[in-house]
Amino acid sequence: MPAVLPSALAPLLDTLRCPVCGAALRPAQGALRCPTGHTFNIARQGYVSLLTGTRALSGDDTAMVQARTRFLATGTYAPVSRVLTHLAAEAMPTRGTVLDAGCGTGYYLAGVLDRLPTARGLGLDASVRALRSAVRSHERAAAASWDVFRPFPLADKAVDVVLNVFAPRNPPEFHRVLRGPGRLIVVRPTQQHLAELRAHVTGMVTIDPDKERRLHRALGPFFEAAGTRRLEYTAELTRQEAVDLVGMTPSARHLGQEYLACRGALPDRITVSVLATSYRPRGAPTRTGAETRAIRRGRR
Repeated sequence: MPAVLPSALAPLLDTLRCPVCGAALRPAQGALRCPTGHTFNIARQGYVSLLTGTRALSGDDTAMVQARTRFLATGTYAPVSRVLTHLAAEAMPTRGTVLDAGCGTGYYLAGVLDRLPTARGLGLDASVRALRSAVRSHERAAAASWDVFRPFPLADKAVDVVLNVFAPRNPPEFHRVLRGPGRLIVVRPTQQHLAELRAHVTGMVTIDPDKERRLHRALGPFFEAAGTRRLEYTAELTRQEAVDLVGMTPSARHLGQEYLACRGALPDRITVSVLATSYRPRGAPTRTGAETRAIRRGRR
């Protein structure tokens, strides 16, 4: 374990909270510790192990992380990163803190930090294999193991921008940790995204046609859309890039690398199609539809 606090983590200590009792965390020998004594090791790779107790429901394994790293290095998703980065820069033109919830290898967080030279970044992810890459993605990127479905180990109103790129969402926590003028930026696929690949690979996870409605229903009590950009383009792929693209998605968990390696024809061109929306937090979280209906029934 590192005896010295990683340089990217030190400026973020004021935002972190003990996931057990909610107290502030302070550096100890190779760890972070709260006044009560709850201790969380800093891995030798530089990320903080905050996820304790119940294991996360999912997380990229080694093969998925390797596939993701190789594919993102090709630059095929660079336009997606540029759109995200532009929205983040619009939301936070000066010094601030960026949280990437479900950060994976840190690719998108690093792009935002490159654009914002005085910002600091924190990535949360359940996969320790991905976090090993995330802490190396940028000199101002810190990372911690966490399940984004659980309450975040962060103080209230601690961050200026929350990134959520092809990742699970936790709207109440997004709202809680965002400062008033902050923004949540959500990037998600459209029905056309990777359509050619899904047509060739039987069993690849499909995109729910109800996805947008469910997204708005989940975010609505906490956020309102400030603007949406649609990005769509085609990109050429080598066979290895096509295999890596499938291998870095949730589909890889049930298809298996052996299956992908034995596949015959794979598309040499794909459509990348995403929506990127910047959301502003509402003044206070409103009740969900179910809660409102329950209250109305009680009044009748």
